[in-house]
Amino acid sequence: MENAGVRAGALCTVVTECSGTLGSETGDGRETQQSLWINPKTANGRDRLTLTPASIEFLHNHHIFSLQIKDVEVLNCEYGKNTIKFLRLHREGKKHFVKEVEVCTHLRLTSAQEYLEGNNSLVIPTDTMKNIVLVLAKKNGIPTIEQFAIDICKHFMTTFCQVAYVKTYVQEVPWQRLHENGVPHIHSFICVPDGIRFCEAEQCRNGPLVLFSGIKDLKLMKTTQSGFEGFFKNEHTTLPERHDRILCGELFCKWSYGECRDFDFDCIWNKVRECILEAFAGPPDCGEYSPSYQKTVNSIQMYILSKVPQVQVIETVLNNTFYNVVDMKNLGLTNDKEVLVPVETPYGSCTCTLGRKKFLEAQAHVLKDERQSQFVLTAAQGN
Repeated sequence: MENAGVRAGALCTVVTECSGTLGSETGDGRETQQSLWINPKTANGRDRLTLTPASIEFLHNHHIFSLQIKDVEVLNCEYGKNTIKFLRLHREGKKHFVKEVEVCTHLRLTSAQEYLEGNNSLVIPTDTMKNIVLVLAKKNGIPTIEQFAIDICKHFMTTFCQVAYVKTYVQEVPWQRLHENGVPHIHSFICVPDGIRFCEAEQCRNGPLVLFSGIKDLKLMKTTQSGFEGFFKNEHTTLPERHDRILCGELFCKWSYGECRDFDFDCIWNKVRECILEAFAGPPDCGEYSPSYQKTVNSIQMYILSKVPQVQVIETVLNNTFYNVVDMKNLGLTNDKEVLVPVETPYGSCTCTLGRKKFLEAQAHVLKDERQSQFVLTAAQGN
């Protein structure tokens, strides 16, 4: 990006120094001026700056456009529509059901000509993508956000032959049905911030659809049964060892299912969330000691893999919220870890990804077979 900015800056400098004109001499020694730009009107009447052939030659001579397309390789180019927010209301008689979601959908086309040549003939406008998402919500509903993400991916893959890859992210606003005296209300809901449910689906043409589910912004705390001791120390270490501290953090957890089947995604998501809470807290009457944030993350992942067989790979991130005990000696009081203040920044963070060995070995074999097939195809084409 820096090189691009320098090159753009050089272009602006050249144009500025030339005051919008190119100088040349006629046969009698007089200097004529050629404009760097032509200004055809766009359809809406606004000016559009376009380089003239003379200006292009001038800029090439000054090495502004000396880098050619043949000198670079497109590693990735995709585009899409982000933050498509809407509420889907479903009615069954007097009883109402709601799904409020935020959707991001990105595409990679079979050709990069829109980037390299400015040819938009294959480009599906992002406004069209937004409309497709809304139409699919209207026609199919949103039984689960995972199924909705699958529907979006399948639609783009089956409708547009120029789409080589599609990726969709969906997250759900945590609305829960309101209860009054234990009776569920037929059309009233409350937003409960106890973790944001999200999912991701992606698919390459002629490849399997890969699905991830997850939970984020889940804030957890336990006020004891946590410590941090025996860590490496040197001359820069100032942190004291603690055998009893508050463990608090914001958790992100994302998992994949491997082969995408007809799973009960609601049931799996609720089970994973339940496992997170149980592994973090331990038994309700005594808890379970945590020697570090890292071990807590591992305990959560191992418990999920042992209880939810559909989960094949799981990634977990735990961001630490540290609390300092307020020194009240000057106030004539003893503060026995009763009044504490949070330290927002900087904060510690740990992450780990675990996968079932059998699944990972199977995936490695699939990739090896695909590479061998590709090698054979390439060799055959070479002959």
